[in-house]
Amino acid sequence: MADINNIVEELSKLTVLEAADLVKALETKWGVTAAAPVAAAAPAGAAAAAPAAAAKDTFDVILVSVPADKKIGVIKAVREVKAGLGLAEAKALVEGAPKPVLEGANKADSDAAKKKLEEAGGKVELK
Repeated sequence: MADINNIVEELSKLTVLEAADLVKALETKWGVTAAAPVAAAAPAGAAAAAPAAAAKDTFDVILVSVPADKKIGVIKAVREVKAGLGLAEAKALVEGAPKPVLEGANKADSDAAKKKLEEAGGKVELK
């Protein structure tokens, strides 16, 4: 334990630049990175913000409602947006609104789907 205390005392005498050089040398020698421990030591507010930012990479496209006179157009749009969906499945999805049309889509795909469904007459939300 006395050796550890001596090491701590010696490290405490290092300047910031010397400590940075030490970190680089240890990373190279041991084949590790100090990035993970630094991220773990981030303040709670910063840690909470990181998952929120990551969650914004994917979106769910939710068909909220469809006016009766626009139902056929929205069914066609749903089939264009969601590949491989049959007519019966698309009709059931539209009639069962609010329902997700796409889940976990990237920003570009979700925006394109929203635009297409809204142009057909549906009310859409991105979550």
